[in-house]
Amino acid sequence: MLIGYARTSTLDQTAGLEAQQRDLSDAGCERMFVEQVSSVDRDARTQLAMALDWARDGDILVVTKLDRLARSVAHLMEIVDTLTQKGAALRVLSMGIDTSTATGKLMLTILGGVAEFERSIMLERQREGIAKAKQDGKYKGRKPTAMAKADEVRHLKAQGMGGSDIAKALGISRASVYRALEEV
Repeated sequence: MLIGYARTSTLDQTAGLEAQQRDLSDAGCERMFVEQVSSVDRDARTQLAMALDWARDGDILVVTKLDRLARSVAHLMEIVDTLTQKGAALRVLSMGIDTSTATGKLMLTILGGVAEFERSIMLERQREGIAKAKQDGKYKGRKPTAMAKADEVRHLKAQGMGGSDIAKALGISRASVYRALEEV
């Protein structure tokens, strides 16, 4: 069975998610697992866990691109090992890679390393750009949204509401609630 897995990092990437689902369907995937969650938060990737659990001997997990599956070679190899132990394989459509062959496994390892390297270089350039922008006074960071609610936090606290309840009511973290209360 061909098992499709599609992922985007954010909820507003619907076009990308739809394109992945279309490509996986066109590739013949009979079962599809879809989620919108950051690849960094591995524990939140419940659909990936379900897809890996679903895989059986002879099945192939299909993804459109390598970065939809894993951000590091270690995680990629962990996924491939899980599939291999089950007698299943991985296919990456954009690269024409299929780990059911020895050449496919080799190419996946090499390209996974290149992808991880590329991401590291991109993040390094991004950090350098942010540092330069801060130095030039052009980068202010994101707006402190929780502190904008400091008056509401103090008002709810004065009404006797606890920190956790205030955080839930205002959609901010408990730590932000306590920081707002300290700034009195």
